[in-house]
Amino acid sequence: MVQTRASGAWWVKGDWNGFFGLFSNVLTNVLAATGLLLAIRMPGDIVFGSIVPGTAIMVGLGGIVLAYLAKRLSEQTGNPHVTALPYGLAVGHMFIVTFGVIGVVFAATQDWRIAWATGVAWNLAQGVIQTAAALIGPSISKWVPRPAMLGALAGVAIMHVSLIPFGRAFETPYLGLTSLGILLVGWLALKSMPFGIPAGAMAILVGTGLAWVTGFMNPAPLRTAIENVTLVFPSLSFDLLWVGFTQIERFLPVAIPLAVVASMQNVNNLESAAAAGEKFNVRQVMLVPGLLTILGACLGSPFPTLIYIGHPGWKATGARIGYSWMTGAAILVLGLGGAMPIILNVIPLVALLPILVYIGMIIVTQAFSTTEHKHMPAVALGLMPVLIGFIVLRIRGALTAVGATVDYAALARQGIPFLGWERASGGDVLVAMLLITIAVFAIDRKFSSAAGVTLLGAVLSFFGLMHATAIGWAASVDVAIGYLAMAVIFTAAHYYKNGENHAARG
Repeated sequence: MVQTRASGAWWVKGDWNGFFGLFSNVLTNVLAATGLLLAIRMPGDIVFGSIVPGTAIMVGLGGIVLAYLAKRLSEQTGNPHVTALPYGLAVGHMFIVTFGVIGVVFAATQDWRIAWATGVAWNLAQGVIQTAAALIGPSISKWVPRPAMLGALAGVAIMHVSLIPFGRAFETPYLGLTSLGILLVGWLALKSMPFGIPAGAMAILVGTGLAWVTGFMNPAPLRTAIENVTLVFPSLSFDLLWVGFTQIERFLPVAIPLAVVASMQNVNNLESAAAAGEKFNVRQVMLVPGLLTILGACLGSPFPTLIYIGHPGWKATGARIGYSWMTGAAILVLGLGGAMPIILNVIPLVALLPILVYIGMIIVTQAFSTTEHKHMPAVALGLMPVLIGFIVLRIRGALTAVGATVDYAALARQGIPFLGWERASGGDVLVAMLLITIAVFAIDRKFSSAAGVTLLGAVLSFFGLMHATAIGWAASVDVAIGYLAMAVIFTAAHYYKNGENHAARG
């Protein structure tokens, strides 16, 4: 009798939990990207007529393709419990392309089409670099220690994914903490909700109900959004790309390292899934955000995509394959159906944000729980550049908001080593991975390997791929020299009394 391997179903009950969580996350980011463009006063016909539908196709197709890849992995391994990888817009990049590219070009040209075109060309560069990185993705995952990937990911999760939503939840605590409480009961305590409603859906329903009952939500914008709903379809924007190429050169020194960092995040998130027991084809998966970002740029979207943090979190809620394709399909329907403004005026954002807090909790937990005890200090070290990067970004934003520039001496007098923080956090994800790798090799007394990685840090710093604000010759010489000095220390440790078993650490 021939036995067939079991494979995961296209939909299981647990996918409801994952769908309400991931869909809320992805939808929130799409709406946030839309809001950023409106905040710089980009015309609505460009935003809702071209960018939103192009973004919806890019994001929606990604969820469907990744569900298909999860189904294939399930069939190949005979594991019916495979969970698809989450996917969506690169959140940090949204702010950079909006304010640092589109806003800057418009201020110089006073032409929204040129500004939009530059953002689209910038996004195409992101996609091309991510696609190229897919070719070496397997090598990265093979040679970089797992703690380096998961530790860097933990820093991104807690600082860039969870910290702001956590603060926003306390701006309207009766809504934010209510939603958070429901998620803690349903997703951490694993307590079933009334009527079998998934915890993610319950948090959204209760939060939304409270918001409308208490007058937090205003019906007037909702009526306007409903009256103006219409189907929208993007078109290929090759002429737009041509216009953007004339402006893009000065932005490439920022675009290139950002795309490299995004690629590293993709690798890290794949390693996170592997730690949870699911080894996807690294090259295939990394091609998804790369190629779809290129498609999005051709359809007029300035926003890149990546594989999201959170696979273990969604897996823990019972999500498998369905939550991914359902999220993709929902984003396609809403984006092309012109319904994004309606959603924005029905569900309060504060009811969705605790979901991102949960994801941060799970990723940080995974980084330490799957790491050997002796390597935990290395993971803690890797949190620092990402934490500092978040602080530097916020300080710069605050100074810009009040029309001030950075005064390093004045900040130093207040005990803020801003110059050092700025250097330490340049390319923060890459820095975190490198420092953790060095520390892991040092802990394992592989001093020659530690010296080699440290020399790599010197080279990357010299050319500005790390510890600098832009790529260039001799971009961060001081840090490069520091790494060289560290390499000397490890080389000396390798040859001096090599192999001697020193006393255990105190």
